[in-house]
Amino acid sequence: MTRTSMIIAGLVVLLAIVGVAFLLRGGEKPSAPAETITPQTTSPAETSPTTTQAVSEKPRLTGNIEQDVVSIGNYLASMGIHEAKYTVWAAGDPNSVLRTLAIVEAAYRLNKILEQHGVDFKITVEQKFKRGGGDQLAEDFAAAFQSQANPDIMANSYKHIARFADEGYLLDITQYLETYQDFLNDFYQSLLGAVRYKGKYYGVPQDTEARPLYWRTDVAACIKEKTGEDILAGLAEKIQKGEVTWHDIYRYAKLAVETGCSEWGVLHRKGSAHPDLIQFIYAFGGKLSDPKTGKLVLDVPAVYKWLYVEWKMARDKLIPEDMMSWDWGKQIHPSTVSGKTLIWIGGTWHWTEWQTKPYYTDPQTGEQRPLTAEEVKKYFYYTLFAAGDPGNEPVTLSQPFVWMIASNAGKDNPKYDELRDVYQMLAFLLVVKASDPDLNAIHSIISAHLPVRKAAEQLISDKAWVEKLANLEIELSPEVKNAIADIVKATVNEINIEFLASASKMLAYTHLTPMHPQYPQLASIFADAVDKVLRGEMTPEEAVNYIISKIKADPELAKAVEIQGEVPKDWQFP
Repeated sequence: MTRTSMIIAGLVVLLAIVGVAFLLRGGEKPSAPAETITPQTTSPAETSPTTTQAVSEKPRLTGNIEQDVVSIGNYLASMGIHEAKYTVWAAGDPNSVLRTLAIVEAAYRLNKILEQHGVDFKITVEQKFKRGGGDQLAEDFAAAFQSQANPDIMANSYKHIARFADEGYLLDITQYLETYQDFLNDFYQSLLGAVRYKGKYYGVPQDTEARPLYWRTDVAACIKEKTGEDILAGLAEKIQKGEVTWHDIYRYAKLAVETGCSEWGVLHRKGSAHPDLIQFIYAFGGKLSDPKTGKLVLDVPAVYKWLYVEWKMARDKLIPEDMMSWDWGKQIHPSTVSGKTLIWIGGTWHWTEWQTKPYYTDPQTGEQRPLTAEEVKKYFYYTLFAAGDPGNEPVTLSQPFVWMIASNAGKDNPKYDELRDVYQMLAFLLVVKASDPDLNAIHSIISAHLPVRKAAEQLISDKAWVEKLANLEIELSPEVKNAIADIVKATVNEINIEFLASASKMLAYTHLTPMHPQYPQLASIFADAVDKVLRGEMTPEEAVNYIISKIKADPELAKAVEIQGEVPKDWQFP
């Protein structure tokens, strides 16, 4: 047999074998090897004790935070992602550290839930708290957003929401909050206007406050001793009824300085005129916006009267001419806590700030130290911000701080383009958890800000819970507990609880500044005008004209602001 014949014979035998096998399997076509030997891939999430099947759809929020974080954790783990990182920025007084630490604590609490459910996923948070006002922080946020270096969450004044929402920097969380209706309902409804813009929610309230007039009791006692006039007698009630106005306050301030009882009659914050000094506009019966047109308003008569009070007091040496440039730590607070002024225009948070920062020079030792709670209560009497003229009403002003979520929240995590909505939901859950009633209550007590949730207010009135807080016998992560230990030791006491309860009643007189993207720009012009009248560079009327010229010089601002009224010609002060 030739070689070719042998090959042909072999092929015939092989075909015969295949044909027999095909007949034995009933004519079924043999399967391809790849379909029978490829093993089923198992994701890390599917090894979780709580997961019995692969996650096939992206999770949706249900309103149950435990269920939602487990669902999100399992889903991300099934995608091979076992850690998500977030950053939070905030600013404020030195005791308001929970504006960032509460987000850290929220991650800790959510991670505990994940651990309890055996989910192979965790959340980490990087926080940056900056002492001072939030305006610079807002500018930093806007600049960082351009390079995608912004934080995922920011606690700042609600006044920035309008601008940032229009710019597309903020996440619209309306749909999320609709599923968390019980959570939303626990906030005081009056505060929800501070996080709602053009019918949508862009934040969650973090705290609020009132802005009282603080009166030095020792200076008032000195005035009584030298003149026989007891200016504090029934003062809070008289101011509440509008019986004591800024005409009277001018006279009291003059008494304090002329009798040598204090160096100054009135001290107030520096820098931005928002919002402490904005109270003057409302106190003189003015307004800052027109709800019918949605525009800002320059209420010329009220603004003129405000600037006149500042100008007149500076000319009479009752307010420092350079008040707007004083240093907080070296001049403003030390002068106030040492009794160098009769009146301080401040905020509720100063009540505990004076108890934790060494602004006071002890006359016995010559050393700088904080005041004790007993000393703060002894030296400071507080009232509403008085009415401007007879017939006007007393006021206060609140500038709620809110947590805002960036529209690119979660951007630093894997597969962001694919999982953007999941990371955004997780950022929202961090804010929800950071708003736990106990965290809101702790923040309120140690920073003297007012609670934003009803459940938090109930905790503050619970003496047993407050006692546990004072001893730090409450559930907190070691990181947060250590961070606030000194502040808790100095501030959690009955005196401060009593102050919170009393100051909360001022909210019945509160105003909010407009939710308008151009409002911060207008407030900045007000601040310039106040500085110029205090220094004597402009008369009040010239300063009003300066404000008008600045508004008209900016086409966008000119379109946003209605100029109403004229400088009053027959008004007398004092």
